[in-house]
Amino acid sequence: MLIAANKAVSIDYTLTNDAGEVIDSSAGGAPLAYLHGAGNIIAGLEKALEGKQAGDELTAVVEPADAYGEYSAELVATLNRSMFEGVDELEVGMQFHASGPDGGMQIVTIRDLDGDDVIVDGNHPLAGQRLTFQVKVVSVREALAEELAHGHIHGEGGHHH
Repeated sequence: MLIAANKAVSIDYTLTNDAGEVIDSSAGGAPLAYLHGAGNIIAGLEKALEGKQAGDELTAVVEPADAYGEYSAELVATLNRSMFEGVDELEVGMQFHASGPDGGMQIVTIRDLDGDDVIVDGNHPLAGQRLTFQVKVVSVREALAEELAHGHIHGEGGHHH
């Protein structure tokens, strides 16, 4: 069975950056299960997997536009420490939910602390990076009606309710 929209797909993968550093991997754990065509994985990887089948292995190089987008300096802001009321200790790397420019919620990461200034970054940590995936397709099956209705795969490697 070929990977196409509305198929339940399981993959083993290793993700590296341009420096060859491993960013993420399914090695030692369950394969990643996703619903193809539902936006469960980045667009560039989904595109590279289209038409593949169980047993296929591939290397997919995904440019930022088809991954987490280009890095945007507009998503970096300096806030006053008082904006973090109720948080005793602020540390670089901490993440918070914040209102985004479009009014929706986004995650911001503390990038730097300078006195009462807290520099936050709303970019995804992998924004602006070319990503390389080493992938082996483990399985491809028809998605269950419940999975299609929920927009994701259930069970091992997928979503648990």
